[in-house]
Amino acid sequence: MLTGKTALITGGSRGIGKAIALKLASQGSQIAIVYAGNDTAALQTVAECEKFGVKAKAYKCDVSDFGAVKETVAQIKGDMGRIDVLVNSAGITRDKLIAMMNEPDFDSVVSVNLKGTFNMIKHCAPIFIRQRGGRIINISSVSGIMGNAGQANYSASKAGIIGLTKATARELAPRGITCNAIAPGFIKTDMTEGLGDNQEILAAIPLKRMGQPEEVAELAAFLAGDGASYITGEVVRIDGGMAM
Repeated sequence: MLTGKTALITGGSRGIGKAIALKLASQGSQIAIVYAGNDTAALQTVAECEKFGVKAKAYKCDVSDFGAVKETVAQIKGDMGRIDVLVNSAGITRDKLIAMMNEPDFDSVVSVNLKGTFNMIKHCAPIFIRQRGGRIINISSVSGIMGNAGQANYSASKAGIIGLTKATARELAPRGITCNAIAPGFIKTDMTEGLGDNQEILAAIPLKRMGQPEEVAELAAFLAGDGASYITGEVVRIDGGMAM
């Protein structure tokens, strides 16, 4: 259980981030949702978290903006009193073949997915260090492990998250802080809407189905809990066997 803890979850208004927020709330954690722009979805997630009897609040922030992240983390710390778990789930796609991909397509994806993850770790790390403990969970992707045609920008950003995870784990382990990555495969979210009936995709997944956000949330909850206190620097695939 996570009673008395506070979890900060980026991209927490929908998809995998929302599922993680609800799961951690069900285990007693206070929830701080960081979202980019959908006020209605963010407030809906907050309301659903509050049904578990925990404090929850939403914060609008562009995670690629270093200064904005610094201010938001400070505000969350002030409102919640502490931050114990950081889940970096914010992510965007701008899928195109390399021949058609322009510079903004590449830069925007790397800025949100990779730099946004760095920004959050950078500003939460001092809090964790002072507390002599913390859990960092970064949402990578199997695209960052095996690559995916049409996703050079996304694959690069998610591969970068894996390297960032391992370096962070080594640096912060002496302070009792763990840092792990989750690498989902095809999960049923807004981002993959319309792919569920794609037989070519399903044929590439040994379990022959797409995953559910709640399955990723179960893994995140494990990594956030006491049972994972001796696991750090790990990349855990949850992909139905696609990248094995």
